[in-house]
Amino acid sequence: MHTSLLNAVGGTAIALGCAAVQADPITVTDVAGREVTVDAPVERMILGEGRQIYLLGALQPEDPFAHVVGWREDFAQADPDNHARYAARFPELKDLPTFGGFKDGTFDVEQAAALQPDVVLMNLEARAATEEAAYDDKLAELGIPIVYVDFREDPLAHTVPSMRLMGELLGEEADAEAFIDFSEAQMARVTETIAAADPARPKVFVDRAGGYSEDCCMSFGPGNFGEYVEIAGGTNIADGIIPNTFGTLNPEQIIAADPDHVVVTGGNWEAYVPGGDWVGVGPGADMDAARAKLQALTERTAMTGITAVETGDFHAIWHQFYNSPYYFVAVQRLAKWLHPELFADLDPEATLQELHERFLPVDYAPGYWISLNEH
Repeated sequence: MHTSLLNAVGGTAIALGCAAVQADPITVTDVAGREVTVDAPVERMILGEGRQIYLLGALQPEDPFAHVVGWREDFAQADPDNHARYAARFPELKDLPTFGGFKDGTFDVEQAAALQPDVVLMNLEARAATEEAAYDDKLAELGIPIVYVDFREDPLAHTVPSMRLMGELLGEEADAEAFIDFSEAQMARVTETIAAADPARPKVFVDRAGGYSEDCCMSFGPGNFGEYVEIAGGTNIADGIIPNTFGTLNPEQIIAADPDHVVVTGGNWEAYVPGGDWVGVGPGADMDAARAKLQALTERTAMTGITAVETGDFHAIWHQFYNSPYYFVAVQRLAKWLHPELFADLDPEATLQELHERFLPVDYAPGYWISLNEH
């Protein structure tokens, strides 16, 4: 940020800080297990990742940017469809100062300090890089605490405490609990049915960001979408091969496993890979284009002769379910793909629509998934 703009933003921050309501220090435990003292309710926060607006949107849908004074510039690139929908309702987001990332070493501590935040909200996966670069120490010297949340590394374990933590910081505990109750009730619709029926488990390959690059194939180990598959009554073929949440399978491993279902995660990645082979699902997506790209992905070497291609049990789903508090919708969609008879009465689209109507700042638009067999 240019010095003149930095000074202007700093001056604005000071003026706004003087007008802020009185806050009292509270001590919270973040998802990294750290006890952190923060003045709350928080009036000024920096989002270490733009997609943390998924959390804020569910807690403060009338004005999720009310307390955001800066954020990382990933939301527009990683999820441009939702970014456009938020920008249409909250045009002020376009004027927010943007930051580089902690993980890639481009975060500007001086810029952050000029914005006088009460807290910097960071994703857990950035912790090692944050501490290695001593960003935590530098911010602590300025009296700016870091609080870690997570809905990516271990969403099943950390999304609920992250939402509850955000409720504490913002003084929105009741809204946080309402969201948590909704998400847990929606998960139970799958877990209780699977537990009672104990069905045979089809083999599933989750193709993480299939078509994003020419390499094949990124996937998930026992965490994130890999765990979603298991909860939904499937067997993740990468479990036991990929030891951690993220990793890669080679084509021979996929062919040998012969998955019954392939689930490609997709999104609008025009900003990263213009004209790429990725499947552009998401709100308001062009389903004809998504279907054509999904069909093309069946022709890769890694898909040669596998059952999922033969049966058409070849699906695409919105990638950001891996990095948002909406994971329960993905679990429902997977369950219905894997066990259509068992979940004949389950409607994941209705769940996603209710999520938008009850909790989110933007209206629902279909387009979050597609299947070659139209289940």
